[in-house]
Formats: sequence, structure tokens, C-alpha cells
Amino acid sequence: MRVLVAEDEEILAELVATGLRRAGFAVDTVYSGDAAQAYLGLHDYDVVVLDRDLPRVHGDDVARGLVASGSRTRILMLTAAGSMEDRVSGLDLGADDYLGKPFEFPELVSRVRALRRRSARPVPPQLVRHGIRLDTVRRTATRDGRELDLSPKEFTVLQLLLEADGGTVSAEELLERAWDANADPFTGAVRVCMSKLRGKLGEPAVIRTVQGVGYAL
Repeated sequence: MRVLVAEDEEILAELVATGLRRAGFAVDTVYSGDAAQAYLGLHDYDVVVLDRDLPRVHGDDVARGLVASGSRTRILMLTAAGSMEDRVSGLDLGADDYLGKPFEFPELVSRVRALRRRSARPVPPQLVRHGIRLDTVRRTATRDGRELDLSPKEFTVLQLLLEADGGTVSAEELLERAWDANADPFTGAVRVCMSKLRGKLGEPAVIRTVQGVGYAL
């Protein structure tokens, strides 16, 4: 659910990030290989969309370092060079998938989603609890048959709570998994989102606040 876009063409990077956010991902963007290494060292990403020809530190070296560290972050490598030899060499470096430029954006989103599923424990297509049914493929949610009009952030938070299967999810974990690096942990973003989500879920209330621990559904 959290993606790092490492692309030195800033306009392209921001376009990709905007599209991925609309698809429900929390996205950070960097424009150089050393910045990518720094962010990957600070945050737990599901997927990194990695341009191969990054300045300062080459994308190949970023991929090598990520693989050598044993990280669970999946690598989708982007490059303008689309020959078979380039694809093979990129995959041999440890990339999980490869996409040549130019690309169709729906394909990029689909590939990121597929890699995200591989980076985490398997999640069933539908999550069901307390009359709530969440379709992780179509990204729709209902409660007792009533359609829920959720924002991408609310959908992600609800999915994290459902995936916990009754367990408690801390505010820190929600912030890490559903927001990007620009989120201020002192703004109360999680609390505000949770309040809106509770309102949309309606009565009877199903989200519990576990004092000093987090939230449970």
C-alpha cells in the first residue's frame, strides 16, 4: 500500500505519484539514487518504482543494495531501453518486474498492485467482518448491503483494520502504511480519518479505540 517512485524526470515522477495516489496508494517521490536509498532505509515500502538511469547513484546499484539487504520491498524497474537484453539484465539484478518507457498508466498500476500482493501475506479478494464487505480488487465496500462512499485513505484504513482480523492496529502503523512521508504525526490525521470512517460506517459502531494501543474492528 506504500510505494516509492524513484524517477529523475520530476514531471513524470509526480504524474505517476498522482495516479498511484488516486488508485489508493500512499506514495513518496525522489529524483536521485542516493535519495532513493535514504528513503528505502527510513520507510517500509511495499513497492519501489525504480527508474534505472538515476543520477548520483545508478538505479542498478539501488536494486542491488535492496536485494542484498533482504528487504521485502518489490522492485518495478523502469527504463527507456526496452530490448530483451536490458530486461534480462534488470531482472538478473533482482528486479521483480520490468516496464519500458513509454508505458500505459493502467498497466503500471496493475503491475504495482500485483507486486504489492507478492510483498505481503496473501489477502483474500474480499474481506468480511461485522457485516462489512470490502472488495480489494474492485475497491468497493458495503455494510449490510449498503454501499459505502469511502475516500482512498478511508478505504485503505478500513482494509488494514479488516486484515488485522480483530487485532489492534496502532496509530503509528496506520500512519506508516496509509500516509506518505509528508504526513505530520502530530496533526491528528489518523484520528480525523477514523472519525470520518466511523461516521460513514454508521451504527452500531464497530471500530473500537484501545486506549494507549490503537484501533480494532
